[in-house]
Formats: sequence, structure tokens, C-alpha cells
Amino acid sequence: MSNSKFDKSKLPSRHVTEGPSRAPHRSYMYAMGLSEEEIHQPLVGVATCWNEAAPCNISLNRQAQAVKMGVKRAEGTPREFTTITVTDGIAMGHEGMRSSLASREAIADTVELTMRGHCYDALVGLAGCDKSLPGMMMAMIRLNTPSVFIYGGSILPGRYQGRDVTVQDVFEAVGQHQAGNLSSCELEKLEAVACPSAGACGGQFTANTMACVSEAIGLALPNSAGAPAPYESRDHYGEASGRAVMNLLEKNIRARDIVTLESLINAARVVACTGGSTNAGLHLPAMAHEAGIDFDLDDVCDIFRETPYFVDLKPGGAYVAKDLYEVGGVPVIMKELDKAGLINRDCMTATGRSMGEEIDIVTREADGKVIYPVATPLSETGGVVGLKGNLAPQSAIVKVAGMTKEQQVFSGPARVFESEEDAFEAVQNRTYKEGEVLVIRNEGPAGGPGMREMLATTAALSGQGMGKKVALITDGRFSGATRGFCVGHVGPEAAHGGPIALLKDGDVITIDAIKGELSVALTDEELAARKADWKGPKKTLYASGALWKYAQLVGPTNKGAVTHPGAEAELHVYMDL
Repeated sequence: MSNSKFDKSKLPSRHVTEGPSRAPHRSYMYAMGLSEEEIHQPLVGVATCWNEAAPCNISLNRQAQAVKMGVKRAEGTPREFTTITVTDGIAMGHEGMRSSLASREAIADTVELTMRGHCYDALVGLAGCDKSLPGMMMAMIRLNTPSVFIYGGSILPGRYQGRDVTVQDVFEAVGQHQAGNLSSCELEKLEAVACPSAGACGGQFTANTMACVSEAIGLALPNSAGAPAPYESRDHYGEASGRAVMNLLEKNIRARDIVTLESLINAARVVACTGGSTNAGLHLPAMAHEAGIDFDLDDVCDIFRETPYFVDLKPGGAYVAKDLYEVGGVPVIMKELDKAGLINRDCMTATGRSMGEEIDIVTREADGKVIYPVATPLSETGGVVGLKGNLAPQSAIVKVAGMTKEQQVFSGPARVFESEEDAFEAVQNRTYKEGEVLVIRNEGPAGGPGMREMLATTAALSGQGMGKKVALITDGRFSGATRGFCVGHVGPEAAHGGPIALLKDGDVITIDAIKGELSVALTDEELAARKADWKGPKKTLYASGALWKYAQLVGPTNKGAVTHPGAEAELHVYMDL
């Protein structure tokens, strides 16, 4: 038996390592080269979303080795395992995108099942791409284990014609190529240099937004999200995360001690002030749901509305994640928010110290280029805005970072498309008109199924120079890389008979991001008459398999598009079984 400071009699791993009846289980562990001492130490799950699908995930297995070293140095026994991830950059613009949001639930479910099945005592989770970040954090909160999250890091910017470029530039270049403004040769040159390293997309798209959330909410070590994936310093953060989870285990600080209503508010503030992805409006409620906290899209958008926007990141601004890291990263952002009284300082963090204590350690100040002082922000309200009205009774969301006030109001006739493919074809063929509001429906969580992102369509519009001359609304999602006046998460979705299902070509739609309204010029009586004539949701090809199952279970977008009752309904906590 180990002389460890940890009391195994109260930890889940006692079920597989302690007592004569567990001799068969221990024999398996000896087969893997573990010593008697290691078997009787706490078992720590080290979960990664490593795969060879995309650069976002490719370095995670290497970084996991550093985490394991940290766990070992702090008297724990690490047990590495992997789960899936679906990378949006690869899935974008075709049927594969239906798998993206559903993969968030699969990641949370598979990490939960692995932890439960093997009775691990704590969790360090590494993730790199979009849905894998919230999926991993959702598993931590669901299990309520001592947990530390670590981001795999961003990609380095590419260089093309003397300027920094990202994959967003390549998506938009497709539109320029279609418009005849970019040759095939130049497009090929750009695609070859845009993504020069491992790591997730460099702008403040969904991955980096949720990486900032991981620090702001307290599940990740301060500044651990910032270093790009190729930097050797990522290994130092990995090793420190391994040691940190053992400290949390010793002190019995669990994920729900860290993820509270107050820390969710802190996280939403960081999304707003950085002009982060609209997808945070989906993932923050889903994470809250795992903790049994009532925190929906309306709550997120209320925080966005009262938070200044002062970090100048792509796609609305000029800089990428590497630039943010070099000027001090999320800790400096938190310090600026704290100056304005916008941070809950008492929240616990993965260091075992409070958020206020962590902020007080920060010595760097806003540089004035990437991070503006909170007293002189880029705009007085957040870069993401919530909308409601007779077209979106449950709410909708739009990113306005980088837009002038004049650009935040748009009214025009609807041009209705029944799927993303139909809309993309119209954009390619330029059969839409300036001043129209393009409506893409049947792309919600249940109706899609899978709530696809529309980056291919919006990037093509931007590439054609039409990004500011039309607006777009959908019950699906937009990529964090989307630019232009693009409203997503319109709810209820078309498949559930929401007003978006009842629109016809020519209906006049008004989007007012200043007032927070999304409406159509139809009376309640006209909408009710159309609802009575509605023939029901469009039939889908996905009548079996994982996407069918997801469509049956998934809830409304404004509640996070979740697939189970959450902590409010649970009858036990994993750590106490």
C-alpha cells in the first residue's frame, strides 16, 4: 500500500484498486507496468480529443504527456484516454457539418462513460477545436470531479503578400475567386500558406472564444489558453495543469465549486469584450445545465449588452490569439474588467485561489492596440447581441463586433431558402439581390439535424463584396469566423414550428441590433393563419443512426441545445458513489 497523503477510501478509484476482491482488477494494472504504489495512488483521467483530422487536434497527444508528468510529480497515477472530435473547418460547407454540434454531446458522454467505467478520481481534459472545448468542460461539470481544462493552443498566422492571414481569409478568397477577383493560381498560393502549424484557428472564432471562457470561468490555469500550439511553453502549462488537478483533489475542490452562476457571468463578460463567437451563447447555457444552474441565452445576452467591447481580435478586428498572448492574454482582460467592477472576484479557480487573488497577481496593463483600456473601449456594448421579436420569440443572436451603429439596423424583403445548400447555390450564382434578407431555415438542432454553421455562405458573400449589402438569418449557427450582419440561433427553429418556418419571399424583415429586435412585418393574425396552414417540418434523410438519435433528444437552442435533464434532475454525484 502507498503512504500517499490521499485517502482512497473516499475516492471513486477504491472500487477498482482496494481490497482482496479487486485482485483481478489490479492484475490488469500490473500488466500495464504500474507499480504497487502507483496502483494505490489516485487515478487521474487525462482525456484528449487527439486525432489526425485537422491541425487543431494534432498536438494534443504530445501535450498530454506533459500533463501526465505533472500528475506523477504530485503523487497521482495518470490514465490517458482519447475521445472524438469533429473539426468544423473540415466539416464546413457540406453534410459533415451536421455532426459538429452533436459531437459536443458525444464528447461529454464518452468522457463521462470512461471516467465512470474506470472509476477515475480527477480529470485533466485537453481539447483543441470548437465543440471539443465545451464538450470536455461539460463532462467535468457533469461528473463534478476535481478538474482542470487545458486548451491545445492556437495556430500561428500564415503570411501572404506581406500580411497575416487565417483560414477565414481562405474561405473569403473562395468568394473572391467566384466573383472573378482572384485567380486560381493566387487562391492556391493562399491555401498553401494560410495554416502554417498545429493549432486551432487563430482569430477569436469559437475555439479561442471557448479557450478564453475556460480561463475566465476558472477551469483552466491563468494564461494557459494563450500560447500557440507550437510553443514549447505549452508543455509547461500541461505539466502545471497535472500538478494543479492533484492540488484540487487534495483540497476536494470540484468542478461545480468553480463553475457557478457568478463564474458563468465572468465568462460571458470575456466573450463580450473580446467580440467572441456567437456559439458561446449556445455553450455557456449547456455548461450551466450540467451544473443545474438556470442560465439561458437571454441571460448571456443581458451580460453582453452591459459589457464594453475592448479587445481588437479577428474577425471583427485586427489581431489573432498569438498577439493577445504576447500582450498578457486573458489575465490582462480580466484585470481590465475588474477595474470597471465587472468581475465576480470571489469565484474559485483551478489554482485553488479566488479569481480576485489571481487578478491581483497580474502586473501587465492593457497595451492599447490589442487590448484597449476598459475606460476607452472600442464600443460601449459587447461584440455579440441578443435579439427578440415576433420572428424570434425564444431569442436569436448576432455578432456586431467591428460594425458601426448604422450597420446594425437592416430592413429588407425576405429571400427564403430551405437549406444551406440552396442558399450557397444562390450566392454562387449571384441570384440574390442587394438589400435582401437571406433566410436559411430547417438547419436547427432538430431540423438539420445538427445545427450547421454557415461559414461557406457568409464567407462567399464577403468575398463577393456583399457582406454589408445583405443580411442573413437562420435557425442554424454561424462560425466564429463569420463577418457581416448574420443572425443565428433563431428560435423556435423551423422544425418546431417557429415563425421562421412561416416566412415567404418578400416578407419584410427588420433586424435592429441596437434595440435588440428581430421582427417581420406580419400581424399576429397573419402568423397564426400561416401556422394553421403549415405542413410540418421538412423531412430529413437522417432517419436512423446518431443524428436521428440526436434530433429526438435535443432541446431548444436558447437552453443550450442539450440532450439530457442535467444536474437539476440527478439523484447522485459521481464522486460520492
